[in-house]
Amino acid sequence: MNMQLSRRQLLKLTGAGAAGSALGAFGFGGAEEAMAQAVRPFKLARATETRNTCPYCSVSCGMILYSLGDRSKNARSEIFHVEGDPDNPVNRGTLCPKGAGVLDFIRAKTRVKHPMYRAPGTAAFKQVSWDWAMDRIATLMKEDRDRNFIAANKDGVTVNRWTTTGFLAGCATSNEAGWLTWKVTRGLGLIQVDNQARI
Repeated sequence: MNMQLSRRQLLKLTGAGAAGSALGAFGFGGAEEAMAQAVRPFKLARATETRNTCPYCSVSCGMILYSLGDRSKNARSEIFHVEGDPDNPVNRGTLCPKGAGVLDFIRAKTRVKHPMYRAPGTAAFKQVSWDWAMDRIATLMKEDRDRNFIAANKDGVTVNRWTTTGFLAGCATSNEAGWLTWKVTRGLGLIQVDNQARI
């Protein structure tokens, strides 16, 4: 059968064939799409989702940490993706460059993961337990408060001041925890109280 084509029709047919071939070659065909889905599923599909607060500044942006690992006897869960929490009213899913790069901080080999103690007169820190560290802090606070608590000023007015110790709280707490921190520190008589989030 003899088919007569104008130059314009030939160019249209050639262009359509080239476009179809290119789409198929780039994986936009049905078979290629199904194969790509089978080979590489969505990376967060099997992940455990954990909400947390960014550790860097007092803005307290919400984060979602994604980890893999079923926490069985020999499997260790590992964080592999971090993103802003869209349900958090502070940042509504956004993160600054430091928050967006928090995965480097999490995986840093130099990151301190345990309480460290340097005894007086020594040059090296040693790892201690949380129980030991909390007992040590409580003992030193009690000794200092017993020595330096001021119940009344020189005119006999009750002041209940403890001026030789200060307290700095963090931002990764709820409003209720911040309120409780304020009540406890003020109840002890502390004057120098500050919070990273400015309670």
